[in-house]
Amino acid sequence: MRKIFVFLFIFCSVTLTAQQLGFSQTEKFDFKHIDANISIVPSKAKVLGEVTYTFDILAQEDTLFIDGRKMQFSDVILNGNTANFYSDEEGIYIVSDFLPAKNKKLTLTYTAHPTSGMYFINWNSPEIYASTRQVWTQGQGKYTSTWLPSFDDMTEKLEFDLSYEFPKGYELISNGLQKSVEQINDSTLVWKFDMEKPMSSYLVGMAAGQFEKQSIISASGDEIQLYYNPEDSLMAEPTYRYSSEMFDFLENEIGVPYPWQNYKQVPVLDFLHGGMENTGTTIFSSSYLTDSIGFNDRNYVNVNAHELAHQWFGDLVTETESRHHWLHEGFATYYALLAEKEIFGEDYYYWKLYQTAESLKELSDSGKGEALLNPKASSLTFYQKGAWALHILRERVGDEAFRQGVKNYLELYSFKNVVTDNFIAEMETASGMDLSNFVKDWLEQAAFKANQSLESLKNSSFIINYLNIAALRETPLDQKFDYLEDALDFPVNDYIGQEAVNQLAGLQSQKVNDLYAKAFETNNLFVRQAIASTMVEIPGSLKANFESLLKDESYITIEAALFKLWEQYPEDRKKYLEQTRNLNGFYNKNIRMLWLTLNLVTPEFEPEHTQEYYEELAGYTKEWHPFQIRENAFSYLYQLGAFNPESLNSLIKGTQHHTYSFRNYSRQLMNELLGNEEYRQQLVQIAENMDDKETSYLRSKINK
Repeated sequence: MRKIFVFLFIFCSVTLTAQQLGFSQTEKFDFKHIDANISIVPSKAKVLGEVTYTFDILAQEDTLFIDGRKMQFSDVILNGNTANFYSDEEGIYIVSDFLPAKNKKLTLTYTAHPTSGMYFINWNSPEIYASTRQVWTQGQGKYTSTWLPSFDDMTEKLEFDLSYEFPKGYELISNGLQKSVEQINDSTLVWKFDMEKPMSSYLVGMAAGQFEKQSIISASGDEIQLYYNPEDSLMAEPTYRYSSEMFDFLENEIGVPYPWQNYKQVPVLDFLHGGMENTGTTIFSSSYLTDSIGFNDRNYVNVNAHELAHQWFGDLVTETESRHHWLHEGFATYYALLAEKEIFGEDYYYWKLYQTAESLKELSDSGKGEALLNPKASSLTFYQKGAWALHILRERVGDEAFRQGVKNYLELYSFKNVVTDNFIAEMETASGMDLSNFVKDWLEQAAFKANQSLESLKNSSFIINYLNIAALRETPLDQKFDYLEDALDFPVNDYIGQEAVNQLAGLQSQKVNDLYAKAFETNNLFVRQAIASTMVEIPGSLKANFESLLKDESYITIEAALFKLWEQYPEDRKKYLEQTRNLNGFYNKNIRMLWLTLNLVTPEFEPEHTQEYYEELAGYTKEWHPFQIRENAFSYLYQLGAFNPESLNSLIKGTQHHTYSFRNYSRQLMNELLGNEEYRQQLVQIAENMDDKETSYLRSKINK
């Protein structure tokens, strides 16, 4: 009876501890290593695993906690003996008399059905879409513990050696060096990965799909593995363009060798963000896949460099808490910008600084400015204001001291956690300067230091020239004609030329036409893009010039030019549609969907194919397509007023999508359609044959 009483006392104590989640146990336990065997069953969205932890006990304690959200645990063995444990929705508590000791072992078995953290893409799709079936993870935000019992506390760093059982026919990528791939039965492979250095749990990542890869070697001998789907092989080069150059640049600029065994990059469908810097394994949105034309407009270079920079800033050296989040994002943003400067030039660098300064000033002037050390600051602050702070700091202490300070900081705190004071201390030592005013102005003050920023920007003669032209926006054309004409002289600057063209928007006169004609003649891709985007009415004298935009190597230009030419010259619609019929455009098929829509409202053009083209457009809403394509298709169907039952079904499912931006878009569009009685009735009828989870948002609106 006494034993039962003692157990109940322990049970209640653990229950109280569970209600106090958020404490750090790193002063009591130091976890060194995880060896995990993970079985992923994608058809059931299920994970099973066995995990062995090696740890030191630093001080006496009666309870050890491991994060594992909504998991079922069994076979818990502590140092060879069955352990007492308790679990709740947050994780598992091991109850024992823990006394200081080295190299203790804990093994447990678990089952999980992750609804976040690990995502199962298209596993219920028809066989024709089998190549789109993927599984991938996103751990930042403390989500690794939804599929792997681990540690949400960033200050608990340990080495992860992971093995995965996964269906045959797919490639699986994870952190570390792939040691082996073995077939254990007719349908399953085991992938084994080894890591040598510790990291925080949120940086564990995996992706599986029908991937192929290309490998390149950096100047220092590191292997860089670049993954893609077989059908996207022609996009591999432009997507990953400059990858080796940026890797070499960042190693040299930072002054600390790349700290991990290899580096992998994997594009996945319906990713939550642009990219995620899992240690040695960046996972990024497949929307960045591009061909050489799309590269000119939108490319992966910045995200590529940003996630790579995180391998030092965030992965090697990690913040202790969100108050110091700028040590991750500000640094990654700044070093990515330096890498882009190396590739695209100094004007590009200062242009990006100017754009972000404008955004930060606007936020600050509205009274919503944020300190970099505000743990609840926005991405604009952590990323862009953080990058600006480093730019200003470098100007203040000089290149040599800046580089030395960063190098010392990384070397001193490798595989450890840091606060902002650690970085500032190293910069003060390297520079011999008191940086208290810098800390006050750039880290602690909510307002953006616009005047300091402007003075820094004026170190660029390009920015001075740009600001001189931008200052003419409200000036009558007659008074600024010569300045705009000079701005379009060869060789025209990309940004100044665009600004000159933008100032012509909505104006009509012979002088305006003369400036447009000169802008066309620059043959500058971005100046011509500005013409396509801003010219309201196409003068007859410039029609041929405008038609030439359909041949530019810019999908932004072609899309804008096609619509305006189709709209303003109906007699030539057939010619324009013929000329652009085989173009897809960006990842979201922007040109193809515009072409289909224009075709459907041009009854004299190929009327025998109208149904075929409509079915293609509506078919892009199917849930197996990436959400960027679905969203674009939904937008055109809404403009046409042409939803069919299948696309409405897909829209209902979109309201529950795991990606917030698309889920929010689908809900807003649903609200619009519910205002139409015919659509409302169709939606209600379709929902009757769908499950409650899929229709929960629709029912919440109908039942109001």
